Amino acid sequence: MGHDHSHDIKSYNKAFTIGISLNIIFVIIEAVYGVMADSLALIADAGHNLSDVVSLLLAWGAIHLAKKNPTLTRTYGLRKVTILASLTSAILLLIALGAIAWEALGRFSDPQPVDGMTVIIVAGIGVIINTVTALLFMEGQKDDLNIRGAYLHMAADAGVSVGVVIAGIAIMYTGWLWLDPVLSLLIVMVILVSTWGLLRDSINLSIDAVPNGVDVSAIKTYFLGLKNVKEIHALHVWALSTTENALSVHLVCHTLPQNNTLLEEIEKYLHDTFDIEHLTIQFEADIEGFSCPLDREEGKI
Repeated sequence: MGHDHSHDIKSYNKAFTIGISLNIIFVIIEAVYGVMADSLALIADAGHNLSDVVSLLLAWGAIHLAKKNPTLTRTYGLRKVTILASLTSAILLLIALGAIAWEALGRFSDPQPVDGMTVIIVAGIGVIINTVTALLFMEGQKDDLNIRGAYLHMAADAGVSVGVVIAGIAIMYTGWLWLDPVLSLLIVMVILVSTWGLLRDSINLSIDAVPNGVDVSAIKTYFLGLKNVKEIHALHVWALSTTENALSVHLVCHTLPQNNTLLEEIEKYLHDTFDIEHLTIQFEADIEGFSCPLDREEGKI
C-alpha cells in the first residue's frame, strides 16, 4: 500500500524571488544611507540583511537540490542539503553578529554624529520590506526547518527595524549618540536569541538526532502494545531533510505476520502521529536462530 507524502518539499519560487529581490534593493539603500548618515545601526542592519540574502539563496538552492532523484551513490538523493543550508545560514549569521558587536563596542569610545531623520526613513522602509518577506514564509515555517530559518531572519529584521526607527527619533530629540551603538548591540542580542533554536535544531538534524515532535518513548510503547510483538530493538529515528523523517526498527514477534495488515497499521499510525514518511521494519520470529525479514520503504514491500 502506498500513500502520498504530505510533506514533499514544496516550491517557494515566488516567495524567494520576491524576498531576495526586495532585500537586495534594501541592502543597497541601507548601506548607502547608513554611510551618509554615519549610522552604525543602519550599517549593521545592512550587513545583517546581506547575510539574510545569502541565507535565502542557500535555502532556495537547497530546496531545488533536495528535489533531485536518488542515484546509485546517493540513494536518498540530496534531501539533506536542506539541513546543511539551515546550519550554514545560522553559522553565517553568528559571524555577522560578532562583527557588528565588535564595531559597536568601538563606537562607545569614539561616538559619531548620526542623521536621525535618515535613520528613521530608511529603517521605516526596512520595517515594510522585512514584514512582507516574513509573511511570504509564515505558513511554510511551521513544517520546514529550512523555511523557518528564512522566516525567523525576516521576522527578526522587521522587529529590529522598528527599534532602529525608535532610536532615530530618540537621537533627533535627545542628541544621545551612544544610543546608536547601544541599539546595535540590542540588534545582536535579539537576532542571537531568535536564531539559537535554528542553530540547535540544525546541528541536531545534521548528526541524525531525533527530530522535534517525534517521541521515541511513545513509539516504543506503541510497538510493545501491539499484540503480536514481544520486544523491539535497533530502533532509529532521523531526519532525511527538513521536512521528511525516517524510522527503522526490528520487531520480534510471537508469530511472523502472514500478510501486510500489521505493517499497514504501523505505517498509518507513525505517519499520522509523528509525520514519519519513510519506514523500514524487519519482523523477526521469536525462535532462536530464525529470522524472516520483511522490509518496507515508502510503502513498498
